[in-house]
Amino acid sequence: MRVDVFTIFPSLVDTFCAESLLGKCRENGLLDLRCHDLRDHTTDVHRTVDDAPFGGGAGMVMRAEPIFASVEAANPPRPLFLLSPGGRRFDQRLAEELAATHVEGGGFSLLCGRYEGVDHRVREHLCDGEISVGDVVLNGGEVAACMVIEAVTRLLPGAMGNAASPVTESFGLSGLLEEPHFTRPADFRGWTVPEVLRGGNHAQIERWRLAQALHRTLRSRPDLIDARGGLSDREKALLEEFPACPYP
Repeated sequence: MRVDVFTIFPSLVDTFCAESLLGKCRENGLLDLRCHDLRDHTTDVHRTVDDAPFGGGAGMVMRAEPIFASVEAANPPRPLFLLSPGGRRFDQRLAEELAATHVEGGGFSLLCGRYEGVDHRVREHLCDGEISVGDVVLNGGEVAACMVIEAVTRLLPGAMGNAASPVTESFGLSGLLEEPHFTRPADFRGWTVPEVLRGGNHAQIERWRLAQALHRTLRSRPDLIDARGGLSDREKALLEEFPACPYP
C-alpha cells in the first residue's frame, strides 16, 4: 500500500515510521511510504510556505502554491486528506476503510497543516476530504499522520503475526473493548492471575474473556454496546457467570 505525506517536517513522519512494525512493513514492501517536503516547491530563497492572512488576525496561513505544486508533482494516490480538527473523526472503521485501499496497489495521501491552517482553496480544490484524530489542537498534522498510518498499516494482510489480533482487540470485529491480559508470574505482590486462566479449560477461558470484554465495555464505553444493539441473552448469562476483573 502506498501512502504519501505532504509536510514541512518530513523527517518527523519518516523517523517514526521507520521503527517497530511500521519499519518492518516498509522493509518487506507492505508499506510504501513517501514523505514530501512542501518547501521543495517554494520559489523564494527563504523557502517560504506561509504568509499573513487576508483580513488580518493572529498567526500565519500556509500558502496554496507550494502545496498544489508538491501534490501535482508527486501524483499521489487518492484520496488526499487534510489533517484538520474539523474533519471526519478518525476511528477503527475509518482505519479499516483506508486499509482496504491497498487492493490493486492503491493507497491514500495525507496533508499536514501547520500554523493557523492552510489556504481554504487547498481544502476546496485539492483535497478529497479531512480527517481529525480528536477534539484537540496540535502544532501540526505530523503526529496525527503517524497515528493514521500506524492504525491503517497494522490492518494490512501480513502486517501482524497473529491474524486474530484485528478481530479480538479493542474496536475490532467484536465491537467491544479488549479483555484484560495476564502473564507470568501468576502471583505478583499478592495480586494473582484469575484461576480460570490457569485451569487449562480453553472453552471456559474463551467464555471468561468474552465476559470480561463485555464488563469492560459496559463500564467504560456503553455506547459501543448500544451500537451492537444491546446484549444478547448469552452475553447476559456470561456476565452473571463471571464477575468483572477489578479496574481502577
